[in-house]
Amino acid sequence: MSRLFGTDGVRGLANGLLTAELAMQLAQAAAVVLGHDRNTSGTRPRAVVARDPRASGEFIGAAVEAGLSSSGIDVYDAGVLPTPAAAYLVADLDADFGVMISASHNPAPDNGIKFFARGGQKLPDDVENAIEALLGQEPRRPVGGDVGRIQRFSDAEDRYIVHLLGTLPHRLDGLKVVLDCAHGAASGCSPQVFKDAGADVIVIGAEPDGLNINDGVGSTHLGPLAEAVLAHGADLGIAHDGDADRCLAVDHEGNVVDGDEIMAILAVALKASGKLKDNVLVATVMSNLGLKIALREAGISLRETGVGDRYVLEGMREGGFNLGGEQSGHVIFADHATTGDGVLTGLQIAAQVALTGRPLKDLAKVMTKLPQVLINVRGVDRTRVTGDATLAAAVAVAEAELGDTGRVLLRPSGTEPVVRVMVEAASQETAQAVAERLAQVVRTELALELVAD
Repeated sequence: MSRLFGTDGVRGLANGLLTAELAMQLAQAAAVVLGHDRNTSGTRPRAVVARDPRASGEFIGAAVEAGLSSSGIDVYDAGVLPTPAAAYLVADLDADFGVMISASHNPAPDNGIKFFARGGQKLPDDVENAIEALLGQEPRRPVGGDVGRIQRFSDAEDRYIVHLLGTLPHRLDGLKVVLDCAHGAASGCSPQVFKDAGADVIVIGAEPDGLNINDGVGSTHLGPLAEAVLAHGADLGIAHDGDADRCLAVDHEGNVVDGDEIMAILAVALKASGKLKDNVLVATVMSNLGLKIALREAGISLRETGVGDRYVLEGMREGGFNLGGEQSGHVIFADHATTGDGVLTGLQIAAQVALTGRPLKDLAKVMTKLPQVLINVRGVDRTRVTGDATLAAAVAVAEAELGDTGRVLLRPSGTEPVVRVMVEAASQETAQAVAERLAQVVRTELALELVAD
């Protein structure tokens, strides 16, 4: 049986993989692993529960809260809030753990459950495995006064907004900002915090009906945001995804500013203010080589990790670093958050525009993105990527050809017979040619052998 937890909790089709029964069982298991087994206060364990606005979150949330309270956990229902808000509130309330019900940037029929340990920290694999191991076993069944209670966390959004405002290096007075909230979890708090920070705010994608989350808007569909920025003559636009743990931006001309550029801007700004720990940024191997070149020129080191924000977090914790993220827009400010926070990131980017008086387009010139080509080669044996001598030789030839102005990355899929061939080079033509050449070698050398009947 395959592992239930994926790279970011348990996610799947609501009422398909993710049923009310499974949600309750996960909550009952988490009540033991994250609550009773770790609670030493002598009082009943407490958990914060939040969700994004998709319709299925209502019944899944009810099942989670039933599972927790019936297992002797006091529940603080924070309602619809971003994932990073849930993580922050676990720490702010000093709760034993938290639960976020969201499928992030996935379409509305999907949903997911992710857990945060005390302090709002993501769970390591061994803790997720411990929760999964308890599924189907007899849960705790306290009675009388020992059952958990469920109460509305009435000031949850206000606490999060006050926290965000406290991170700002500069107010946003005079800035016109367009926010695209993806009809998601940030639809209430993001416009409010930007207004409280002084910005003139135009809002799109902030009318969630439970079914329209991420539908043609948000960080995965930047066209409407760019159009709105141009139509309103705004200084910049900020786009969130469904649970607002990521942020992408567009400048005043409608050009996309991706996660790499955002990290470059913020890393340079933090270094200039003496706040970038050890002058290090942590990012994944998928970040553009242009980021590394820009950081090197600014006197900043880049620490690379595997793909996924959990690996960025691990790298940051291991080195005690305070800034990291992904090209997709997950940016982690360890001084203010325990996970990627799209609202926080958007505020920090806007604050740099206000503080410097320079347009976002100008700030983004701190790095020059190298042309990047990604080819997914399907139907191959992904397990042999690192062991094939012919492929290794072809990669060596390509790397020698590219020199310091490019790079090659071959990455096997974690779940499919797919090898991802990524090439960066000084020109689009060179990147395309080298990528196609290597992709052909992968197809030939790693072809799956057909088994005769």
